[in-house]
Amino acid sequence: MDQDFSELVEYLDKRFSKIDADVLDLKEDVDGLKTDVSGLKTDVSGLKTDVSGLKVDIADMKESKADKADIINLLGAIDAYAVKADAYFQEMVMMSHKMERHEKWIKQLADKLGVKLEY
Repeated sequence: MDQDFSELVEYLDKRFSKIDADVLDLKEDVDGLKTDVSGLKTDVSGLKTDVSGLKVDIADMKESKADKADIINLLGAIDAYAVKADAYFQEMVMMSHKMERHEKWIKQLADKLGVKLEY
């Protein structure tokens, strides 16, 4: 049964690894911006500074990070899989009980008919 969850675990591991990498990239970008901004604050000589180098493409940052919708979507997928797995396990338990009942009946019939069953 562990193999059934391996695909989900592998998928989630890849997703969270990508999210971690994206968050680290964003943190590095923010740290770089902080140093650039502090450099601008300390520039008191009146020299013109080129602010165009500080421009950050916010659309790219939003694409590369996981937002609430991504996490909610992922949680929904996990919940749906858990519900299906639970239903499957319940069905397997019921089927096991049914097979045990049938096996008991077959043994009773064999005893009454005098047939020896070999396993």
